[in-house]
Amino acid sequence: MVDDDIFGEDFLNLEANHQKEGFDEGYRDGLVAGKEEAKPTGIKTGFEVGEELGFYKGCVDVWNSAIRVDPTRFSHRVQKTVRQMGELIEKYPIMEPEDESVGDVMEALRLKFRAVCASLGVKLEYKGYPKAASEATETSF
Repeated sequence: MVDDDIFGEDFLNLEANHQKEGFDEGYRDGLVAGKEEAKPTGIKTGFEVGEELGFYKGCVDVWNSAIRVDPTRFSHRVQKTVRQMGELIEKYPIMEPEDESVGDVMEALRLKFRAVCASLGVKLEYKGYPKAASEATETSF
């Protein structure tokens, strides 16, 4: 029996098959290239987060030392906020950067830091690592 249809199923789907093969190949190549390109950005972001956390940890350590020396020096509210900052620093998911709570924890830490500074009447500011001229317009903490 002779097949009357010279344009079989494979021929009619040729464009769609090639398109899918091209997409699959490009996707695989993109995953590899994306991981390579993302590594320096991840290292830089990790460094910046660690540096900011370290700044807040240093402030908490100094304030806790002052509280130990003279517990009446700071109000109970300030002492509580300093304690909460320490808890937030400990709670920060350093080893899980994709954890969705990282932004919330960091923002809460920044707010508490500003509250303590305002209560103490000090003008401490986290300015971060010196930025390149192209990044200088970003907000500092």
